[in-house]
Amino acid sequence: MVPASSDPLPDGPAELARLRNLGPASARMLATAGIFSADALRQLGAVAAFRRVRAVTPAASLNLLWALEGALSDRPWQDVARSERLRLLLALDDAGN
Repeated sequence: MVPASSDPLPDGPAELARLRNLGPASARMLATAGIFSADALRQLGAVAAFRRVRAVTPAASLNLLWALEGALSDRPWQDVARSERLRLLLALDDAGN
């Protein structure tokens, strides 16, 4: 069960919330999509993780994709959005979104 917004995060999602660009709301979206740890996020990569989140939370914006890539590469999401936008959008399109 995914915690409500006022509930403390379990260990895995709390670990996710400590990554750069991510916080409790992002960690909850990831947990809802079955991604409970930083290792799981690393194994999936930003695009696959975003696709999983979008499958269960269709309103998830592309800002989450930039944030996920930034979390994995330890860069601000704004830099990712500026420099990696096209590559990530093409990868998302190639993956079927």
